[in-house]
Amino acid sequence: MRGPILDHVQIVIPAGGENQARHFFGELLGLAEIPKPGEMAGRGGCWFRLGDRQLHIGVDPDFRPARKAHVALSVRELAALRAKLELAGYDTLDEVPLEGRKRFFTSDPFGNRIEFLEAAG
Repeated sequence: MRGPILDHVQIVIPAGGENQARHFFGELLGLAEIPKPGEMAGRGGCWFRLGDRQLHIGVDPDFRPARKAHVALSVRELAALRAKLELAGYDTLDEVPLEGRKRFFTSDPFGNRIEFLEAAG
């Protein structure tokens, strides 16, 4: 029997934060927004393509940012992305390399922790 495979990841934002999420995840990170299924469209939030998976941004009326739990994204041009985020006003924090891969952390506009790692190979 084969084990589970990751289908998607969801993080939450406060109500009304969709435009900020679209700017951060869509414009700054370059993720393509995908339509939510009709039965879920009225719930707020937005979804993005994340390689062959998906990143779901959901609305939580009792929102609290994830300051330890996080999404880790592998990127090819780590230094360029870091400079872009810093230019846009996001603080970044160095972290020790992981298996020889450089990495750093930042927070999305809502305080959710996001990790970026240098792509392998």
